[in-house]
Amino acid sequence: MKFSGVRSLTLVSVAVAAVVLAACGKKDAASDATVIKIGHVGPVSGAIAHLGKDNENGARMAIEELNAAGLKIGDKAVKFELLAEDDAADPKQGTAAAQKLVDAKVNGVIGHLNSGTTIPASQIYNTAGIPQISPSATNPKYTRQGYTGAFRVVADDVHLGGTLGKYAVETLKGKNIAVIDDRTAYGQGVAEEFKKGATAAGGTIVGHEFTTDKASDFNSILTTLKAKKPDVVFFGGMDAVAGPMLRQMKSLGIEAKFLGGDGICTSELAKLAGDAMKDDSVFCAEAGGVEGEQKAGMDKFRADFKAKYNADVQVYAPYVYDAVKVMATAMVTAGSADPAKYLPALKAINYKGVTGNIAFDEKGDIKNGALTLYTYKGGERSQLAVVR
Repeated sequence: MKFSGVRSLTLVSVAVAAVVLAACGKKDAASDATVIKIGHVGPVSGAIAHLGKDNENGARMAIEELNAAGLKIGDKAVKFELLAEDDAADPKQGTAAAQKLVDAKVNGVIGHLNSGTTIPASQIYNTAGIPQISPSATNPKYTRQGYTGAFRVVADDVHLGGTLGKYAVETLKGKNIAVIDDRTAYGQGVAEEFKKGATAAGGTIVGHEFTTDKASDFNSILTTLKAKKPDVVFFGGMDAVAGPMLRQMKSLGIEAKFLGGDGICTSELAKLAGDAMKDDSVFCAEAGGVEGEQKAGMDKFRADFKAKYNADVQVYAPYVYDAVKVMATAMVTAGSADPAKYLPALKAINYKGVTGNIAFDEKGDIKNGALTLYTYKGGERSQLAVVR
């Protein structure tokens, strides 16, 4: 049975296929299998360690399933090995982690989580000729550097920020809109796209203030914005900052609706915000989403993940899981784990995953990427709509 990179593949069919080509990697002495090294990088320490661990667990789940399937690449039995690194959401640590994976001769990389670490690390992977799939970096620059091996499985900030800007004005009826961002590549990027979308829809940006991804005191900037009487506050950043910010908005009597991108769109946000989060007052968008018959697959993934790790999916674990499976499928299609040999198959992939159909455009961006809009009710995320 031949495989084509332009076909949607399932790993069940891949597992039973007789593909007779050469594989690349080292031998596992115990099993006589060729070892394929997949690198993963995310912040498993620091303020957003819960998101980094979520990603890493998604990768481990995929690796374990690949090994249980008994895959062959070419005529060789293979064993996938996860090399997991911590970048602490810090660009310098991110590039050090990237170099460590390059030195370990990984066959491919899934990561990083943040745009601010993904973009500088991508230069290192590109120089080494190692394909990289980010499951969550949304800054447009990542796939606009001309790197042939850079891919992402979620929609970018142009789509995400612009859609939220339009939603703030047209659905939430926001007229006076305040913006805060944490000055990271992600936070600044999504905030700027939000402003464009809100302005185009007829909203007025009454103020734009700045913080950092490690800040915990926002009274000064919130007091400045309160004087401008916003009915919507948009935050470009992560949940670890958004939670305390919501608490301080409540203490200052700011009643505005609160919006953010996928960085705040987590199950952890409700815990971080505590009683400052009223029903239908916080809105966010996740860069991805499924609907219809695909929802059953995502629901099963979430249930399996909870059973395995005793933790709810935060945001990105299913995208990491799919990214690992996509990379492995490209290797099987090409009959090789050599990056130069499987890269064409990765570019041409058409894979049905738990997050939906995955195919890449000429830049490495996902085609027809979805967004899922959420609000919070009773401390839980509640899905509003999937948009494209």
